[in-house]
Amino acid sequence: MDEKRSLDVKAILLSYLLVARDSLLWKLEGLSPYDARRPLTPTGLNILGLNSHVAICAADYFGSVFERPCPDPTPDVDEDPHADFVVPADVSTADAIAQVGRWWAHAEATIEALPLDAVGRVPWWEGERGEVTLQQILVHMVAEAHRHAGHADILRETVDGAAGLKPGVTNLPDVEWTEHVARVEETARASH
Repeated sequence: MDEKRSLDVKAILLSYLLVARDSLLWKLEGLSPYDARRPLTPTGLNILGLNSHVAICAADYFGSVFERPCPDPTPDVDEDPHADFVVPADVSTADAIAQVGRWWAHAEATIEALPLDAVGRVPWWEGERGEVTLQQILVHMVAEAHRHAGHADILRETVDGAAGLKPGVTNLPDVEWTEHVARVEETARASH
């Protein structure tokens, strides 16, 4: 791949990753500490925890995988598999968001520093699958981040009705939702 095209692909992948990051962070705006952390699904998903998890994934995938360990330690998920989804109560929401920013900054520095064909090793992926390139990890993290941004969108809508990609861009039609929800319910009941 020639260098110009390589830079374009990297820029495109990075832009998609940052859109998801920004969407996740926006989901926290205006929430109380309780609403940012409270479990909203049977598995305990919460908006601050999703932000933490995705930033930790970014710090690890763009850190130790490419022998660029993040200077800001991440929780030990071997000791507690859910540690990346739970921000301790004694850490303020503002401090947690600042930490998320530092993890993302480390990830971005790695992305900027390395070419797309840089080889890394994912120690938690078995066998040959563990040998990866920066491009593979960028694609992986774009998918991971957007998946969790979708979760956060649903969680935020549950808390206060805010939905969409970013402030002022809901990506939703301007309709009366009560009628739409009633129609969906009616269709569901009629289907069985």
